[in-house]
Amino acid sequence: MIPADCLDLQPYLVGELLELRPLRPDDWEALFEVASDPLIWELHPAHDRYKEDVFRGFFEGALGSRGALVALDRKTGEIIGSSRYFWQDTGELEIGWTFLARAYWGGVHNREMKRLMLDHAFQVVDRVIFSVGVDNLRSRRAMEKIGGTRTDGVLPRPVAGAMIDHVIYEIRRPHTIA
Repeated sequence: MIPADCLDLQPYLVGELLELRPLRPDDWEALFEVASDPLIWELHPAHDRYKEDVFRGFFEGALGSRGALVALDRKTGEIIGSSRYFWQDTGELEIGWTFLARAYWGGVHNREMKRLMLDHAFQVVDRVIFSVGVDNLRSRRAMEKIGGTRTDGVLPRPVAGAMIDHVIYEIRRPHTIA
């Protein structure tokens, strides 16, 4: 098992389109502005996360995780979304809790975000997992577009007070994100 402290879970990562940096308490307003779009959450198990009180819990959890990053558009400097690293109790590293403003949907920004995060993670681990709500077809397609392979695993996770099944994807080093 790899020690959880061997990887900086809040690095500064810079790509062509995005900059990822640690989430800060003063990011609340800008990140909630992105997250307040109900269409972002329509297929997500927490489909009401666009509501301020619900997103507040998500935001506080992200800060407390010490693995949350915000995504900034390098051209505008604006916050356009978020993602997170998390060490599972099994010793596996997960990337998840990712969302982007709809203007950035379509693949290139998500691919770059995941490439940056995977490149960082693969300095330490050989495999990264992603859990996606069973019914979240948009996120499942996005995982497949970046090269995620669905495993046989299903992980029940607490979401909005209920246990929701999530399918598990993995990406192994070396990886290629097209």
